[in-house]
Amino acid sequence: MWGGRFSASPNALMQAINVSIGFDKRLASQDIAGSQAHAAMLAKTGVISSGDAAEIQRGLAAIAEEMAAGTFPFRDEFEDIHMNVEARLRELIGPVAGRLHTARSRNDQVALDFRLWVREACDRSAAQLEGLQQALIGKAAAHADTLMPGFTHLQPAQPVTLGHHLMAYVEMFGRDASRFRDARARMNECPLGAAALAGSPFPIDREMTAKALGFDRPTANSLDSVSARDFALEALSAASIAATHLSRLAEEIVLWMTPQFGFIRLSDAFTTGSSIMPQKKNPDAAELIRAKVGRILGSLTSLTVVMKGLPLAYSKDMQEDKVPTFEAFDALELSLLAMTGMITDLEPNTERMAAAAGAGFSTATDLADWLVRELDLPFRDAHHVTGAAVKRAEQLGVDLADLPLAELQALNQGISEDVFKVLTPAASSASRVSYGGTAPDQVRSQIKRWKDVLR
Repeated sequence: MWGGRFSASPNALMQAINVSIGFDKRLASQDIAGSQAHAAMLAKTGVISSGDAAEIQRGLAAIAEEMAAGTFPFRDEFEDIHMNVEARLRELIGPVAGRLHTARSRNDQVALDFRLWVREACDRSAAQLEGLQQALIGKAAAHADTLMPGFTHLQPAQPVTLGHHLMAYVEMFGRDASRFRDARARMNECPLGAAALAGSPFPIDREMTAKALGFDRPTANSLDSVSARDFALEALSAASIAATHLSRLAEEIVLWMTPQFGFIRLSDAFTTGSSIMPQKKNPDAAELIRAKVGRILGSLTSLTVVMKGLPLAYSKDMQEDKVPTFEAFDALELSLLAMTGMITDLEPNTERMAAAAGAGFSTATDLADWLVRELDLPFRDAHHVTGAAVKRAEQLGVDLADLPLAELQALNQGISEDVFKVLTPAASSASRVSYGGTAPDQVRSQIKRWKDVLR
């Protein structure tokens, strides 16, 4: 490739550290697409003849068929995907293959290929997130009335419904999908034609190649075109946030599967056993999803560190952008699909959840709210009375709903028998009718809204 300047082959160690075909061959389809668009543009602008362009297109089509069939001869001697394709093209059509590289560089070529790959990864992630949302919505619809404890500090706080809890993740994953769509919109500019760093003296049509490859427009600065990797950083940031949401849900599945919680059951399809303890049924899929967050966050950190000190324009350091990005999206895709499977598979233990919903004096806030509504107490006074009621119930070893009326009236004489209507978990949940609350009708309303959004 650079034989005119160099008279000796690189040292074996130089070859080993420099070669990238082992991982950037994943850009093969993007590289072919970019070359096809470039060749068509070169012919239309008269930079190369239509006959040469036709030969190049014929050769590229043959290479695409070889790659689809798994017969393409990837070779380390040609270093990367770009030179592997070019070398094979020369074998197939002869010296005319050399005209394909007119008005471009490997710098804008790899910027294009990688941008195309990340754009597709964002599309896949958004679609997989929507698939997970659909699974969550389906489960939430079946359990809009199913009571469970809501937690703060992992302590019982107030009764909620399982449907409401699951819909919280629908909201999170909806924002995750929108982040991928936003990132895609920002990266949808075509760097092809920036050449090495300064643009091209040939009369190329960058609008034509941008349109052919599905971009909104060409990039506006040739230096930025070949040196920017913020599109990958933004995609990895979105992946990292989505992964933390997956990890939180995975953690809850792990907790809910324990005998101490006993909230859900997973089938054999998403659990594993133990080599020594026959009774075990482990939620390993959830645990592995929880762990993969580290890999995805690590990829974001890795690429950030690579890019943080690079002067314009291209530096070979940027060859290290692909492996962490590929690994992160591989991990995210597997995690999203596995989580979707688990959500579809899990079966709630509704009786256990309902029993836990009233534990820990979870209707105490309902008592305080009743005192405000019915007796016109300032909330802070109602809070004090309720705290005293909880303390007395704890001394007597009963729940608030079982505390004798006389005990409550000793704290405030205005308390009547009606108070017991709000002290059950079901009544508490049903009373939370504010927009976005846990009342079953509100949950169903949000389910309908999301079904409309995803439709």
